[in-house]
Parts: sequence; C-alpha cells; structure tokens
Amino acid sequence: MAPIVETRDLFKFFETGGARTPVLRGVSFALEEGEFLCVMGPSGSGKTSLLHLLSGLDEPSGGAVLLQGRDLAGMSEHERTLARRRTIGYVFQFFNLLPNLDVMENLGLPLAIQGRRPEQHRAELEGLLDRLGLADRKGHFPHQLSGGEMQRVSIARALAGGQPVLLCDEPTGNLSQKAGLDVMRTLRELCDEDGRSVLLVTHNPRDATFADRVLFLVDGELPAEPVLRGPGLPVEDVHEALAALNI
Repeated sequence: MAPIVETRDLFKFFETGGARTPVLRGVSFALEEGEFLCVMGPSGSGKTSLLHLLSGLDEPSGGAVLLQGRDLAGMSEHERTLARRRTIGYVFQFFNLLPNLDVMENLGLPLAIQGRRPEQHRAELEGLLDRLGLADRKGHFPHQLSGGEMQRVSIARALAGGQPVLLCDEPTGNLSQKAGLDVMRTLRELCDEDGRSVLLVTHNPRDATFADRVLFLVDGELPAEPVLRGPGLPVEDVHEALAALNI
C-alpha cells in the first residue's frame, strides 16, 4: 500500500531581487497510514513551506508530492482542492478560528466547504467536542476560551470533515506547558485509537517525544541521520540530536 503522504526529491525556491533562494532541497520522506511523524527544525528551516506543499497550497519548484499515491502536480486546480479537502486537516499555531462564529459554527466550516449541511451532523460534532473535553463550550466564542481550549477546538475542526491526515504547524507554540501537553496527548490518541496520520512540524523537543519517528530539517534538507524512534523517547535524546546538528 502506498504511503498516505509522500515527497520525492522535493525542491522549493523563492525568487527575490532576481536571485533564487533555496527553501527546500531534495526532501524525500513518507508518512504511513496511522503514523505520527515529527519534522524538527529551527525557525526559517522550511517547515511551514513544507506543509504548504504537502497540502497543495503551494507548488514545488521540483520533485513531487503524492497524496494517497496521486501526484498533486498531475491534478487540475479543482482536483487538488478536492484532494486537500478530503485528505488533509490542518492545525495551526495561531488557531485560525473565526471570531464571530461560536465553537459549533467553527466546527461546521469544513463540512460546509465540502458541500455538506453541518446541522445534519450535529451529533457527530458534539461527540468530537465531548471527546476533547469541550462539551460545555459549544456555544462559546473564541474570545471566551483559553488558549488550550482554542487549540482543541482547532483540532476538532480539523477532524470534523473526516480527513485521515492532520498537518500540525507548531500547535503548542502559543500554549502553556500544561495546555501544550494536553494537545500533544490528544494528537497521540488520534493515532493510537483512530488510526489518523499526524505530521507535526515543531522546534519543541518535548513535543517530538510523542512521535513514532523524528526527522530533522536543516537548511532545507533532511539528513539521513539521525532518525529518532518513539513514542516515549527521552527528551534528552532529542536535545542531543539537535546539538549534534548545531540547531
């Protein structure tokens, strides 16, 4: 069976003042079904650019991105949009909840975008909130929630459309240590209990310990070594790997 997400010799350049600035250089890896994969790197290493390419929000300068075995470059814009909606759920560092919509209305957005009627799936959405400890927050607006609650709503929204893959961009970056741990435990449970595939990009060594596999993005490249295996690997091992790579 093909990996659910795969990159093959992926390159991305940005044109600035007539010069080409490399962001990603020859990046190849696979995310398997039900796997929790972490890609670590410092700010500016290309992590967010990588997620944009994986979700089809941007196009590579070279190489290929495959979703469920299909090359995004071989799809029309409409086909890419449909593939993204059906396959990818996105969890952002800054939550990206619409402030004028309550929690239930924010959760219904992916369904509405897919052409489905959120009100027909109310029980399913309420079940998601209950699972994430937000059953008593469904009528609240984002400004009435804590940071941890907003991020859990963001995760619930990413799950609402039934997408099998979650792309998580520094999801604990704006949270307290306790709230961040709660979010990471939730992501781990989604792999273990639901078989969701999670790709986390982060610079946080603690968050990396929840993953099945940790790769390191250095100056736009993925070195062959080290690759750390988890979950539950000692955070000291992550620190040692980062020190060895001078990041």
